[in-house]
This record gives sequence, structure tokens and C-alpha cells, in this order.
Amino acid sequence: MANTILGINGLGRIGKLTLWHHIGRKHFSKIVVNLGRKVGNSLKDVAFYIQHDSTYGRLHNYLYGYKSKSVIEKIDEVESTIVIDGVPVKILTENRNPKDIKWEKEGAKLVVDTTGKFLDPTLPSDAKDGSVRGHLESGAYKVLVSAPFKIKDKIKETPDDAVTIIMGINEEMYDSKRHQIISGASCTTTCLAHMMKPLLDYFGAERILSVSMATVHAVTASQQVLDRVPKTNATDLRKIRSAMNNIILTSTGAAKTLAQVLPEMRNIGFIAQSVRVPIITGSLIILVVAFRDEEDNLITGDLINKIYKEAEEREKRGYLLFTDDQKVSTDIVGFYGPAAIIEGSETHTRTAMITLDISKVCTIGAPSVEKLQVPVTQAVIYGWYDNELGSYTNMLGDLTVKVAKDVY
Repeated sequence: MANTILGINGLGRIGKLTLWHHIGRKHFSKIVVNLGRKVGNSLKDVAFYIQHDSTYGRLHNYLYGYKSKSVIEKIDEVESTIVIDGVPVKILTENRNPKDIKWEKEGAKLVVDTTGKFLDPTLPSDAKDGSVRGHLESGAYKVLVSAPFKIKDKIKETPDDAVTIIMGINEEMYDSKRHQIISGASCTTTCLAHMMKPLLDYFGAERILSVSMATVHAVTASQQVLDRVPKTNATDLRKIRSAMNNIILTSTGAAKTLAQVLPEMRNIGFIAQSVRVPIITGSLIILVVAFRDEEDNLITGDLINKIYKEAEEREKRGYLLFTDDQKVSTDIVGFYGPAAIIEGSETHTRTAMITLDISKVCTIGAPSVEKLQVPVTQAVIYGWYDNELGSYTNMLGDLTVKVAKDVY
């Protein structure tokens, strides 16, 4: 597209892979990346970092296969630009505070903030430590955030011009005239939403009694390579332990964020847990759902799998994939597209009869039946996702292109 310039703030895991995605997609005519500081000894060092990745290999192999050659075509130290596979990429190194980044000067009307630092949409643009709204002040028309919102003041609500959107789940909630700050949620919430929505569509929220989820999650850059001393006032001492050789219990905000994109979940009891394991990427959600069942038509694993197969057929963009294959985590690393890959061979259900004592819940008159048996079925469903490039960054890329259509 002519004269469509994308801004990317940050060049960490999601920032770098977002750049890879859009270099390959060619939707934007130019990309401006803000590092906010000097890095390396020259622009060649930045180009080297962009081209090589310890998880996904080299950029040109990702784009064109193992026989391809480097797509770094030109490095201009004076203009601070790198031409990558025909796409001009400008590198900014002067300002870390969003309000000071010169997006207007660079012509970047749409910015993806991948730093993970500016997540509170209620803070003003001149907040002491920076704010996501600073991007708007510095010339961006709209900002996408590659993480869930985190509002520090618990009294405040999400502002009217901010919204959380997951493609294939609630994209119709995006109002181009109203929303300026858009969160793409998290990798885990994105996968979880695509696992829950088919069940909600088929059974309805009223038949779902409770949901629990555990994500077996790859390490992230927030963890430590080796044990280190805790920071002042640190409350979770597990976060300072080595990610290389530990299984580490941690928290996830997936339950809270999920209710923002699937409001039906607000009335369902939900527990979300996370376990970090020492692999570089490739994660798994273990979803356990308890259903109020019908004695003459019990829910089975075959029915659950049928629901996902039909949902996959309806979702023409490939956001949900059902498979009978027996996968391991490396099988889905770099797997393009799906937010969730359902491993149907491991879908299981069990039904139990729960006895209700009607006399204890009926307060008016004598009940005609003292005890009532109700079938409750518990289903266990497994969903794979590449928490970096394959699932999350590609979903974020689709959201970015959707928003760009209202900007350019």
C-alpha cells in the first residue's frame, strides 16, 4: 500500500517478530521502529539482531525457505534506515517516552507498542513515567498494545476510547470512530478465547457451571537466566529463580481479560493458573469445563470434538485448528496462523450424578421431591499455541491490518 507507515515501539520478542510479520506481509510501505536508546556499535548490529533469531532461525529462511539468502538489502548509517526485503525500516533511538517519539514527523499514524511498559489507558499523556496516550500526542492516530491493559487505580474503568479486541472473537466491538487505544490481549487469552467461544456458542453460558484453566507456558523475557537477589519489596520470590532449569508457578490475568472479550464469562466461576517451563516457546492450555448435563443426552468427548471441528469450518481465516495428531510443543513453534490448536485425541469427559437436597434449598412449602439427582459432566480439552510468532504475533498482525484500514 502506498504511503502507509507503521510505527513499532520496542524491539523485544513481540516487537521483533511483529517486524518480521509485516516485512513478510507487505501491507505497509514503510516501518518505523523506535528503540528509544542507542544499541550496539552501529546500525549493522541492529540489522544483525533483526535478521537472526535463536527460536525461529533467520529472517530470510522464515520468509522464503531454507535455500534463500539474506534480505537485508541496504544499511544507511546516516539516515538510520535498513531496507529489508524491499521495505524501508527506519530506526529511532532518541526518545523512550511515547509523547516524545516523533511519530508525526515520521508519518506513522498507526503504532504498535510492544514494550509491555505502557498498559494503563487511564494515565494522561504527560504521566511521569510515560503513558500509552503519549503516542497519540506525538502524532499517532491509533495505538495497539501487545498486552492486556493494566489499570493501576482500581477505582477507574477502561476509558471509552480504549477496547480489548481478539480477532475472531469480538472484533465487531471495535468502533473505528471511538476507539483510539486497542489492546490485543495476551497470547494465553487469545488461545483461551478461541477454546471457550465454540463451547459458549453451542451450550450457552447457563449450562457451564465452572471453568478452570492451566497454561503450561514457555519462558518469557521477564524471567531470569540465573538466580538473582530480589528487588526491593518483591513479593514473589519464584520470579528471581532461574528459568533454565525450573518449573515455576506464576500468575496469569487471562481470566480477567477473557471476560472483556467474552462477557458471558462474567457469570461463570473461573480459575486461571500458569506454570512456566524451561522451553523457549510453544505453550499449552489445559481447559477443564464442568457442564450441567442432560441425563438422556450426555456430553461426550466425541461431541466436544465435533463442536470444535464445526467451529474450525466456520472460521474461514484459520484462527482455530482441530487435529487428531499427537503433537509435542516443538510441532507448533512457528506454525502460522491458529490462535488455538485443539488436540482432539486427548479430549475426555466424565459424568457424575450430583444429589441435591431440595428440602435445604426450598423455603416455601414442602417440596414434592426431597432429593434430586442432576448429571454434571466434566470435560478436559487441550489447546496448543505458539506464544510468540506462530499464534500471537500473527493474530496481532491481523488486528493491526484491520485497524490500519480506518487510518490510511
